[in-house]
Amino acid sequence: MPGGPLPDLERLIRVEVPLDLVRTLAPLAHGQGDPTTRFAADGVWHSLRTESGAATLQLSASAGAVRARAWGAGAEAAIASVPDLIGLADDPEALIPRHPAIAQLARRLTGLRLTRTGRPFDALVTAILEQKVTGFEARLAYRELVRGYGERAPGPARLWLQPEPSVLAALPYHAFHPLGVERRRAELLCATARLASRLTASTAQGAGRAGREPGIARVYRLLRSIPGIGDWTLAEVGRVAFGDPDAVSVGDYHLKNRIAWTLAGERRATDARMLELLAPYAGQRGRIQRLVEASGLGPPRRGPRLGPRRIAEI
Repeated sequence: MPGGPLPDLERLIRVEVPLDLVRTLAPLAHGQGDPTTRFAADGVWHSLRTESGAATLQLSASAGAVRARAWGAGAEAAIASVPDLIGLADDPEALIPRHPAIAQLARRLTGLRLTRTGRPFDALVTAILEQKVTGFEARLAYRELVRGYGERAPGPARLWLQPEPSVLAALPYHAFHPLGVERRRAELLCATARLASRLTASTAQGAGRAGREPGIARVYRLLRSIPGIGDWTLAEVGRVAFGDPDAVSVGDYHLKNRIAWTLAGERRATDARMLELLAPYAGQRGRIQRLVEASGLGPPRRGPRLGPRRIAEI
């Protein structure tokens, strides 16, 4: 943003593989009004917390490179995370298309890679808020949670930081109700916030390799032991935090129909049917999900869409 403070650190990262920066980083944003992430003409802006402190990143693509600029005490750690963040640790060529539609999507969406933030708790907050509600409700709750209990991120973009885990862990239920979050999700957010340091430690132990590595497996086991966290939430966390190419969101309201439409021309499907269709892509099912999501493919809509509720008004 012109006229703002100069970055604390700037680096040009060479990129020797196809990279669609916007589509790769799209899972970081939760609606156009996400206060922690912004897609703008001058690049992708994203706030984050590191062990060294808070930071704001600005990422912009040019021929054969990504320019990374960072502000804040965590600038160095934020810059160090960029290769994983933009998917350079990912291997899209591991996908072997077995359907013409997938081969076409892989060609059309060349450069779509799986981001890897290394921050499971950040992904967990948004995944919990998205459980069993409409996207509109979840995005609104997240915006209000961040602005109500987060803090301003460093740098010129005027982004916000997601609340500290310790802040969320200490919140009583009545603080969540005006945000549109009922008791079940509120208590789950608080419970997982108390485990945030363990999640971070397990992730750090498995750093350096993509997919289901030992440290990542420990995070999955820890999360699965928490009542209220199932396959859908694990997949939502796994794809974004760990770049897990096999993390498929079983239980998603729309995904099973979109997969069935793309792979078999079927308008409606069950989760079991979706998994049957995805079986030839074992190990890469999450990548298929991202390709389908990014493509916009799905059966034609019939009838009214599920309308949002306002839990805060109940």
